[in-house]
Amino acid sequence: MMIKNKNIEIKEYHNHFKKLKGLMFKKNINYGLKMRCNGIHTFFMKEDIDVVATNKSGMILHIWYNVKPWRVILPKKNVYFTYEFPTNIIDFKIGDIIK
Repeated sequence: MMIKNKNIEIKEYHNHFKKLKGLMFKKNINYGLKMRCNGIHTFFMKEDIDVVATNKSGMILHIWYNVKPWRVILPKKNVYFTYEFPTNIIDFKIGDIIK
């Protein structure tokens, strides 16, 4: 995926354990993470992240910047996919489509 003229790898997690673990305990995150879920937590995270929530067709519904460790983003209506990114890398806005 191209973001700010940089190619960012997006890993996609499908099983429950991988989605639960997400980016916990990771440092120097240099990739994005895509999960089919409508809420996340940042327990045991080592650094802040940016979070993007989309509907089934990839339209961005919510964006959270600089989410600190030990936070919860509660499930949101109509959210199908949630993306986690390193901070200060995304340049999306509500209504953009992620493909």
